[in-house]
Amino acid sequence: MKYFLFVLLMVLPLSFICAQQNAAMLNDSAMALYKNDPQKALTILEEALRISKENNDQFQISKSKNNLGIVNRDLGNFEKAKQLSSEALSTNDSLLKASAYNNIGVVNRNLAKYDEALKNYLSALDIYQAKNMKSEIATTYNSIGLVYSYNGINEKAIEYHLKAKDIFESLDNKKGISEVYNNIAIIYANDGALEKALDYFKYSLEIEEALDDKKGMAESVNNVGAVYYYLNEIDSALVYFRKSLAIEKSIGDMAGISASYNNLANVLIETERLNGTKAYIDSAMHFAQKSKIAVDIESALDNYSKYYEAKNDTKTALSYFKELVVYRDSLLNIKTNEKITELEIEYQTEKKEKEILSQRADLAEQELELNEKNTQLLGLAVLAVILSLLGYLFYSQQRLKNRQLKKENELKDALLKIETQNRLQEQRLRISRDLHDNIGAQLTFIISSLDNLKYGFKLPEKLSDKLKTISEFTTTTIYELRDTIWAMNKNEISLEDLQSRISNFIDKANLTSNTVTFNFITNTSENEHIKLSSVQGMNVYRIIQEAINNALKYADANTISVEFNYTEDQLKVDVIDDGKGFDIENEQLGNGIHNMKKRALEINGEISVISNKNQGTHIQLQINDLKKYTTNDV
Repeated sequence: MKYFLFVLLMVLPLSFICAQQNAAMLNDSAMALYKNDPQKALTILEEALRISKENNDQFQISKSKNNLGIVNRDLGNFEKAKQLSSEALSTNDSLLKASAYNNIGVVNRNLAKYDEALKNYLSALDIYQAKNMKSEIATTYNSIGLVYSYNGINEKAIEYHLKAKDIFESLDNKKGISEVYNNIAIIYANDGALEKALDYFKYSLEIEEALDDKKGMAESVNNVGAVYYYLNEIDSALVYFRKSLAIEKSIGDMAGISASYNNLANVLIETERLNGTKAYIDSAMHFAQKSKIAVDIESALDNYSKYYEAKNDTKTALSYFKELVVYRDSLLNIKTNEKITELEIEYQTEKKEKEILSQRADLAEQELELNEKNTQLLGLAVLAVILSLLGYLFYSQQRLKNRQLKKENELKDALLKIETQNRLQEQRLRISRDLHDNIGAQLTFIISSLDNLKYGFKLPEKLSDKLKTISEFTTTTIYELRDTIWAMNKNEISLEDLQSRISNFIDKANLTSNTVTFNFITNTSENEHIKLSSVQGMNVYRIIQEAINNALKYADANTISVEFNYTEDQLKVDVIDDGKGFDIENEQLGNGIHNMKKRALEINGEISVISNKNQGTHIQLQINDLKKYTTNDV
């Protein structure tokens, strides 16, 4: 009987170990194949969870739940994925907890809960950095970059993507490199650099095909199709979108299926191929609502509005457009960007505080070592030497304390500077987002409503002309609002960027005036790296804009020239026309010239106006000592 009991006690732990190993093997095998066969992976993971629960193996239970959350996320079952990974957070294993935070972050990002997503990613990043896990750190940097990219904070997004790229390249991680290039390409595409974006997307697709990652292939194929669409190569775009749809269907990814149907519908509407298009939109809305993907629901509503507008059913089109505006307003809460910036401030501040504590600990150790050495010397030296050493040690300790205080003050100043810069960026983001999302959307709705009135009703000619004037004025207001947002979103503006903006304005002015010849001359090719503050750049742009508008309205000119010159830290901008001119001494200057002088005064510049009757007008803006205005501190 005793022997039987002894054998039983030995067998039970062995059976438990076997079950534990079996659950671990099932988890590993499922995650190795889930990209290409997610349904089979789900079946294997459910079995691993059942075995883990039978043996009360808490680690494997949490691991199985988190893996189930990852696969459900890829299939677009976001709420279920979030629940499973949240339950996995009960584990004591820090790496498993970090993986769960990352998966919840991806889900929240897809559900447009960007502030929560960033908080999840930062929690995961803390764990990976503490363990110096480079690949996981890079993956998390890439995910944080996506949050900023989705919110239009492109400079911050590229900063995190490039951090991830450097680490992935050092590790030769092909999948990571592919994802980084794909994410950077999206930013280039949104900025209009389509050829560059296409190269990056195709490079990403080559890597995904080599890895045989169907999910990655579907995303890259879809992105290539989108670029071809914007390049107006419609047939190529349709081929890639249909290819993406086929791959997404093969792996059962509801999110991808919805996006592909939306893309196909949008291209067909734009090219006026309306037969069967509504079926695509219906399918997109079905899968988007099933997976609760905010961006795809929004795209489907937009496609419905465009489809009925193309069918000349303006009443139904306007109904869907109003539904789209309401839905978009419910998502684009201004506080989202504010919370993201606040979390970034908290994270960076906490990091600096840890560095301060670490440096203080190092200084304390150094001081302790110095005191111990002093004690040894005191025991061996004669009284005269001791007295001289005491004086020297007192002086050294005082210098050490002074250095310590100096370093502490420098660190405090650095923290204060970071907080100030972040608060300033926060205010800029809040104001620009408010202008774009509220005022911009309202102006766009006004234009759409005016167009619907003109085309939906037979109006008297006089009233129709008045509505056209209001629509054109509103459109001009939107352009000026975009110029303001462009300047507000930048800490500094390069001379090259400013000249490009002015060149675009001149091109638009040239289209509206067939009788005037425009000349744009720049003698600053070697100095285009020079930076101006956003205030300087905007004021210079507005002065030139005002000068050109005045020449078009009042000068009856045949030629208008704009010239940039830079010499010895001095920037000169000349606007010259050959119009009828005016007598500066005897004519009262208008608000336009007064406004230009006021703007020049705000940036410590000088403006001069030279004009005589029948001899044209010459307006010159001069900014001296430009160096002191070209730093980031301006």
